[in-house]
Amino acid sequence: MIAIGLEGSANKIGVGIMLHPKNGGPAQVLANIRHTYVSPPGEGFLPKDTAQHHRAWVVKLVKAAIKEAGISVDDVDCICYTKGPGMGAPLQSTAVAARMLSLLWGKDLVGVNHCVGHIEMGRQVTGATNPVVLYVSGGNTQVIAYSSKRYRIFGETLDIAVGNCLDRFARTIYISNDPAPGYNIEQLAKKGKRLVEMPYTVKGMDCSFSGILAHIDSLATSLGLNGPDAAALDESNQTEINGDGDADASGKITRADLCFSLQETIYAMLVEITERAMAHVGAKDVLIVGGVGSNERLQEMMSLMARDRGGHLYATDERYCIDNGIMIAQAGLMAYSHGFKTPIEESTCTQRFRTDDVYVDWRD
Repeated sequence: MIAIGLEGSANKIGVGIMLHPKNGGPAQVLANIRHTYVSPPGEGFLPKDTAQHHRAWVVKLVKAAIKEAGISVDDVDCICYTKGPGMGAPLQSTAVAARMLSLLWGKDLVGVNHCVGHIEMGRQVTGATNPVVLYVSGGNTQVIAYSSKRYRIFGETLDIAVGNCLDRFARTIYISNDPAPGYNIEQLAKKGKRLVEMPYTVKGMDCSFSGILAHIDSLATSLGLNGPDAAALDESNQTEINGDGDADASGKITRADLCFSLQETIYAMLVEITERAMAHVGAKDVLIVGGVGSNERLQEMMSLMARDRGGHLYATDERYCIDNGIMIAQAGLMAYSHGFKTPIEESTCTQRFRTDDVYVDWRD
């Protein structure tokens, strides 16, 4: 069976085509194409601008994906789209495109939970069977384990998502949004040499990131590392700190130090709550999914923790971690193969769609 997946919950519009052989063989990725709306440094992406971007690109990407996959419309079994969660206007644009293709081609429609799409794509690519899942992206932060036909949420963010925390700090210090603010923070963090103390907020199984964001924003402002001119600073143009305990009084702090310190602190928080969930359910393996999951430092820290527990880390690269169409096609096709369809009159979208609201009928 072949499914086309449309993903457009945030600033990326992705089209993917997945093939599941009817003889039970391994699934194949036939096409995985996406285009990103990139806003200027210091700015985020507005819903209306992002929706306009998706409308302008979705038809081009569908045509390109079909050509790359080497299939015809007659080969397609169903059209899968992101029902939620996500940003309202981009979700609506994607849902309209999916309904248009369904009506135009006479194909069944399947609405997919964005979070479940990430999990199923991660399981498919890595071969992980039943790991604890850390789902980290621009809009979501959750620790998840499967039980009784549901993906159960053991812990999550109490305010903003970890990816949103990174993105908003990137705006403060005017890091480029191309290809992604989180990726550029990661590259800058590799040059950091000083660990600056940050608030560490873990409450049981949950995390909070708004406090650390407010702290590091204030610190960057006090050091003159924010604003448009900050992007022009290089490693030789350092700013003296005031010796108030954020670092050694004789030291100097850079944008790279702040990025390094932010990453180390928030990723340590994520490793802590993930390990607590693994201990609770008796799991040894962990799977990281979502856009932030492609961060090499997070993978390194999580791998060390899993290895100490006698387990293994499963992770993927940016092709599968960052929002894409094949993850929607994969999850949609698994649901479709068990009889799930979305009637055209119910093909809505929603900004709030909990991971544990989905009945995972395709798993034992």
